[in-house]
Amino acid sequence: MSSPSRRTFLRTTAIGTTAIGATALGSATADALPTGSATTAASPPKGMRTEQEWAAFLAGSDLRWKRLPGTFFEGPFLGNGAFGAAAYRHPTRQRLTFELGDSRVRDHQDGVGALFGHSRLRIGYLTLETAGDVTGVDLRLSLWDAELSGTITTTAGTVALRSFVHATRDLLVVDATPAGGETVGWTFTPFPAVSPRLASKPRPAGLKDNPDPVLADDHCDQDLAAGGRTTTAWHVNGRTLLATVAHTFPDRTATEVAAQRLKRAAPLDELTREHRRWWHRFYPKSFLSLPDARLQAFYWIQLYKMACATRVDRPVIGTAAQWLQPTPWPGTWWNLNVQLEYWLINATGHTELDSLTRSLDRYRDNLVANTAEQYRSDSAGIGRVTQEDLRSDAFGVPGQVPSGDYGVPEVGNLPWALHDVWMRYRHTMDDTLLRTVLFPLLRRAINYYLHFLTEGSDGRLHLPATYSPEYATTRDCNYDLALLTWGCQALLEAAARLKIDDPLIPKWHDVLNRLVPPPQGDDGLWIGADVQLTTSHRHFSHMLWFHPLHLLDVTDPANRDLLKRSLAHWLGLPGAQQGYTFTGGASMNALLGDGDSALTNLSTLLTTYVKPNTMYAESGPVMETPLSGARSLHDMLLQSWGGTIRVFPAIPSAWTDVAMQDLRTEGAFLVTAVRRDGRTAFISIRSLAGEPLRLIPGGMTGPYEVLRNGKAAKWHESGGVLEIELHKGDEALIYPAGTRPDTRVAPVTAAAAPPWGLP
Repeated sequence: MSSPSRRTFLRTTAIGTTAIGATALGSATADALPTGSATTAASPPKGMRTEQEWAAFLAGSDLRWKRLPGTFFEGPFLGNGAFGAAAYRHPTRQRLTFELGDSRVRDHQDGVGALFGHSRLRIGYLTLETAGDVTGVDLRLSLWDAELSGTITTTAGTVALRSFVHATRDLLVVDATPAGGETVGWTFTPFPAVSPRLASKPRPAGLKDNPDPVLADDHCDQDLAAGGRTTTAWHVNGRTLLATVAHTFPDRTATEVAAQRLKRAAPLDELTREHRRWWHRFYPKSFLSLPDARLQAFYWIQLYKMACATRVDRPVIGTAAQWLQPTPWPGTWWNLNVQLEYWLINATGHTELDSLTRSLDRYRDNLVANTAEQYRSDSAGIGRVTQEDLRSDAFGVPGQVPSGDYGVPEVGNLPWALHDVWMRYRHTMDDTLLRTVLFPLLRRAINYYLHFLTEGSDGRLHLPATYSPEYATTRDCNYDLALLTWGCQALLEAAARLKIDDPLIPKWHDVLNRLVPPPQGDDGLWIGADVQLTTSHRHFSHMLWFHPLHLLDVTDPANRDLLKRSLAHWLGLPGAQQGYTFTGGASMNALLGDGDSALTNLSTLLTTYVKPNTMYAESGPVMETPLSGARSLHDMLLQSWGGTIRVFPAIPSAWTDVAMQDLRTEGAFLVTAVRRDGRTAFISIRSLAGEPLRLIPGGMTGPYEVLRNGKAAKWHESGGVLEIELHKGDEALIYPAGTRPDTRVAPVTAAAAPPWGLP
């Protein structure tokens, strides 16, 4: 193993309010830096203001169907953060069905594992019983209204259809109007309450059979052997169906809960208004438009999908969310899936979807209980898989390698999940979140590592064998070394900001000063000290140093070379690669400023791995990969690691026009920028927290004009980085000197592309 130079392995020991791992770009004193002042007036940016403008824009991203979808991966999906439905063909007949799902519905048998005794359970499907067989459809899923509508054609006539899962009530609404010789009715078919994992894995000893469901005219009760009940209930009023699912445990009051929910339902017009009001407030928090119509539509569908899959008060997203299908993954995975699912909420400002932070806070006692008893006084952790209560079947001990998939010492999952919380903090600068949730949980997660660090003959601190997700167990595992490094840096920064005189501060400094450098060789980063990357690897667990932790600054030539070698070697080993290989690769390309390669990787994702409705599968539905593709796109348009905002850092050469408005960055800034004819016309930045502003205006060359709150402002520039003093609430406008920029923010022109769905 070659030893990296000190330049290759950057650690920052100075603590301030900028992002961890920040380097001093332009270290001269402010008085010595060049200054300038704005002389040309310009208007503040104006984006889409009306609902009509938003509706027209998002209509271009709607999913459409000209034939009956045959599977979940082809059909429309609806949801409100926990309850949901998916529409596709009946398994044996030419009828349209709505399969119901709820991320809160699971078994409760203790002692037989999260994926069997506590498994999430399928519920059943409602069939639209038409007089004739379905021969065609013309359906459209409106993102703006979060509604499915259109016409179903049968051998007997037609049915006009409109359907939605209410944004805030657990109700499926289907309005079906027959015409010609058609009639409509509804039947419900329950699924047995068994773990979907039993189809591919042996039945564990002690797992009890649940009773058969009991089907009545307007509801279906599914009792559970361990207690509790799931009830599906429906009511038809004229042409309109209302359906709901209730799950109670340990009591069996779900029947009453479901009945009361239907009884309290408002009239259809009021339900529609309530539903649309929520969604119409959701989208305008941020805006993004590209000259690539299919990628742009994919992006907006991911925002829709995320809001369907979770809300802040709902369970953390499971691997299949609420749209459970035949799958070996009826739970929540923590060695990549959860982390990738939540990335897109930061730049878009959708903190109302952050069920991850709330879950980690709510179930912190279970995170402690996951560790062995001797570590519970000061540690916490999470194993590979849980249900929404975050209890793990097993949580490994470094240096101990028991048999079985879930006993391996995969100990970095909680620190990685907490990095998502850190990014939530950095994008909001919410010190209450930092003090009450992130700092105490991260302190425990990092403490777990500290129990196992040992000093080697080289004077460095080393980790015993731990598991690098999806590859191997090895000493000095890069997955864990990177997370331990980030965790110590984050704790030091948090302690300084919060003025906490923590007794572990000297220890965190010692770890940063003496931790072994990342194992690597001529082919780039290794898995760990004992294991090189020699076979195809879908996971980028060994490369967290670069993405998403940003610990190795790529502006340093040695680090840049290391990333290039690591990326080329990793992507050059095909065979085991999956969709998230290419979203991770795209983000790392963007980190290098290589927009063309980033776009190539995203194109591979869309053409090879993404299903017609933008879902993704690995033996069953897997939510994280398309959602992480939205983060990759953000990384191409806007980065803010290292305490510096980078606008348009990795734009593909074919994208001459791009527009974005109110995308958030670390330091809690809202960034609006427009690129026209290959150049950045203007950049507007509003400070939400008064943090220091350092900016690299990609696609714009100096000299610059800078306005602060509409008036000429002083600014400093060094090494291509602009420094502008903004107080909380201030807004800066930057544009080329001597111009009067057009500050309108509008959708850019894109060539027509087939819509998602089955067009």
